[in-house]
Amino acid sequence: MAEGPIARRTRIFYGLVLWFMGTMLWGCVTNNVIMLYVAIEATTLTSGLLVAFYWDRRALEAGYKYLMLLTIGITFALFGCVLLYASAAATGKLAGGSAVLISDIRHVAQFIPGKTAAITIAFLIIGFGTKAGIAPFHPWLPDAHAEAPAPVSVLLSGVMIKMALYALARTVGIFYPAWPQITLFVVALGCFTMLLGIILALTQNDLKRLLAYSSVSQMGYVLAGIGLGTYLGCYGGLFHLLNHAIYKSLLFMCVGAVMYATGARRISELGGLRRRMPVTSACFLLGALAISGFPPLNGFWSKLTIYLALANAGLWWAAVIAILASILTTVVMVRAGYRVFWGDPSPASVAHQGAPGAVATAATGEVPARMFIPMIILAAACAVLGIFPQAPYPLLHRAAAILATLGK
Repeated sequence: MAEGPIARRTRIFYGLVLWFMGTMLWGCVTNNVIMLYVAIEATTLTSGLLVAFYWDRRALEAGYKYLMLLTIGITFALFGCVLLYASAAATGKLAGGSAVLISDIRHVAQFIPGKTAAITIAFLIIGFGTKAGIAPFHPWLPDAHAEAPAPVSVLLSGVMIKMALYALARTVGIFYPAWPQITLFVVALGCFTMLLGIILALTQNDLKRLLAYSSVSQMGYVLAGIGLGTYLGCYGGLFHLLNHAIYKSLLFMCVGAVMYATGARRISELGGLRRRMPVTSACFLLGALAISGFPPLNGFWSKLTIYLALANAGLWWAAVIAILASILTTVVMVRAGYRVFWGDPSPASVAHQGAPGAVATAATGEVPARMFIPMIILAAACAVLGIFPQAPYPLLHRAAAILATLGK
């Protein structure tokens, strides 16, 4: 019996997803600095096909922009990785192929000449920072997140951009504390990313683009924490990375549910969904409060840790910027949730419902259980990690301790 087009496309989709996840896992387990670049470039190729999966004009444009900008950006990471390998080998303190091993390069990083180290760090920040969506290297991210299928958006925001930050931490982190000036630059870049991302999110009418820009902002928190190079900063950055993976995946799932039920994703075309979609609305609200840093949810503790780390390092201006960005995040997320789920349908929404082919929000029902059960699980995780923030401590403690001593 011949395979239908839908079944064939479904098979291709899940094959690409498995390939994508495999390349991300490869990047997280390799100790070879060159293979680290290769793995991250492999995630770009696989995820690019997923971004363009719908194969319409907008998806193809987003996929082209995604592949073009990331390929150019990640090329800088290749230059940085090669330069790191070459400069480590040039010290004469590493034998054989150990100059490509990140765990060995860290022991000779202090012997790399200052100008060479500065160029290497710049290449690595531009390359891996582009992949992580760090401002001003983020223009690919809103289009890719908006046009990709909802499950792919979950993987892009929940996992992939964090893998790039992991690569950035592993490579740039080896230069701590020999070049302390790196700290100020990376923290400043993180603060700039926080503010720019959330200010751009304020202007969005598209829910997926709004969440994409908020991901840019949240990566600024992780970058600022890890960029301090202290144990408390690394712990806060890693904790926030974990929390963001949970509540941002939850929020993208909620938006995917709204799109599934209504066929719309613009805030102006939605309204009054709380009564028809009570589970989705409750999950979105909890995710919005978690990403805003409301106690007793998980986002509060990781943000508080980063605030304390910045203040403990004497960077009070950065702590104030981080708090301001968090307040703006509350405004963005709560306003969007209110207008979509609790607010009355706007005139634009009524006009959209009357348009040919539009889905009326009044006729919308809750999504099937197979869609809202994962949302409930992630929402529960936000609450559990908020009430028991010590639960991930054994894992985070070990990772933060290693990151804080990379350059020692």
